[in-house]
Amino acid sequence: MILMQALEAFLYGDVVLALKIYSYKNCSTCENAIKYLDKRSIKTAVVDITETPPKKSELKAMLGVYEGNIKKLFNTSGQVYREMGLTDKLADMSANDAIELLSKNGKLIKRPFLMNGSEPLAVGFKEDEWKKVLK
Repeated sequence: MILMQALEAFLYGDVVLALKIYSYKNCSTCENAIKYLDKRSIKTAVVDITETPPKKSELKAMLGVYEGNIKKLFNTSGQVYREMGLTDKLADMSANDAIELLSKNGKLIKRPFLMNGSEPLAVGFKEDEWKKVLK
């Protein structure tokens, strides 16, 4: 889909954002985020976060958006997070260990996870925040 958009942009002189949204099909917040983007005719590549979690480089970049607060990247209300007992373990976990864990299990990642190429934009869906980052 992105390649077709890029080709159309080249042919017609449009600017295309290389937006990628990592989401989960059973997540109502993800559905709302995708509807938000669709309503504004913002083209995105939708990636199933459980099959293809964000790369370590994307996770590290997003961590910078949240000023090193690794907890912001975790789906703290998720079943896998609770099953792994991460509430107690996260405080003592290094950022590198946390990134490694997140990169291997997309269900641990707060979603949706929005990227513009290699530029991190936001995790979770808050309309006011997305309005700012998608100007």
